[in-house]
Amino acid sequence: MKPDEPTIAPPSPEASTWLSKLGPGLITGAADDDPSGIATYSQAGAQFGFNLLWTLLLTYPLMAAIQVISANIGRVTGRGLATNLQRYAPRQVVWGVVGLLLVANVINIAADVAAMGEAMSLVVPGRPLWYAVGFGVLSVLLQVFIPYQRYVNLLKWLTLVLLAYVATVFVVRVPWGVVLKTTVWPHIAWNKDYLTTIVAVFGTTISPYLFFWQASQEVEELRADDAAQPLRQAPEQVERQFSRIRFDTLVGMGVSNSVAFFIMLTTAATLHAQGVHDIQSSAQAASALKPVAGELAFVLFALGIVGTGLLAIPVLAGSAAYAMAGTFHWKSSLGAEFSAARKFYGIIIVATLAGVGINFMPIDPIKALYWSAVLNGVIAVPVMAIMMLVASSPRIMGNLTIAPRLRAMGWLCTGVMAAATIAMFASFV
Repeated sequence: MKPDEPTIAPPSPEASTWLSKLGPGLITGAADDDPSGIATYSQAGAQFGFNLLWTLLLTYPLMAAIQVISANIGRVTGRGLATNLQRYAPRQVVWGVVGLLLVANVINIAADVAAMGEAMSLVVPGRPLWYAVGFGVLSVLLQVFIPYQRYVNLLKWLTLVLLAYVATVFVVRVPWGVVLKTTVWPHIAWNKDYLTTIVAVFGTTISPYLFFWQASQEVEELRADDAAQPLRQAPEQVERQFSRIRFDTLVGMGVSNSVAFFIMLTTAATLHAQGVHDIQSSAQAASALKPVAGELAFVLFALGIVGTGLLAIPVLAGSAAYAMAGTFHWKSSLGAEFSAARKFYGIIIVATLAGVGINFMPIDPIKALYWSAVLNGVIAVPVMAIMMLVASSPRIMGNLTIAPRLRAMGWLCTGVMAAATIAMFASFV
């Protein structure tokens, strides 16, 4: 079981530095670039070259806005997102959404551990399946047995693995003039494949599990600091905490979108340029890079897949656990001992090991990931719409409802995701 948490002293003067402000937003943003996301961005670059780089400039402000809103809800109310959704929406609706979230996250975990296993076997010979099992078990052990503050610090340091994708760009030849031109003035192809890939990029970047995770991490931060209170009860903390949330989220989502940009850029400059246009997984992208871009680019790309997976799996499993616990009013905290939050930790364990178990079944994790994207499309829009209503409700947020500009960006993001989801379903016909 976890040891007792140390008492957290009041913030020191150094706590106001920019580095200390990074936490839930940074981890959330970094976790968005999971192995499944890497596969999506790699395919976009390989298939369409530089012509989809513009999408990541568009998703950044939308993603940042909706994540700031989810974080504000958690910090203002001191409750997770699922609990707050139930205060506005019918309970059965929330149950359905959370159930779909759990299924989608398990499928996503399956695809991620499979990609991690394959990537690891490319660098260190061994059976990909057993590497996948090892990564899944390691993730469970870290979440259950490492105290919250230490675990969060570990996740913060893991975000550095994303630098592998920044470094990869600088070991391949990139026509920067062409990149700038096509990013600002892309050639848009009005065909099914191009539009479907745009939908995939939006669905990968703006994902429901990220909303639940960041809101819950704000609640965890409250519990870890004896001097902190929900902002409805502590107006003197509002300005400092809202400023921290904005900075943390803008940086975190900036990291997320920048890394996605570099992944798409790398595969566009190498694979697409060499006529490789079909990538089904992140590990396949790493393999394809080796003969085109060299050993160093290949190793950086492959190890980045493993590192981002170690960061993303806890967020996927944890967000499902927070959502389930909030829905059914279970105790939920990564700072609690196992015996005090058995149902919460049980969801983490079951979700992670179920994801690993899918890889032993005659199910293609990549095809299953397709259906995960469908489920996320079904979930995202109603969750975002209810979030916007919650964040605008004086009954729930008191006098700390979201500002008009943030409200406009949040509804714009909801509308864009609704359009993307409709386009996704239309492509099935």
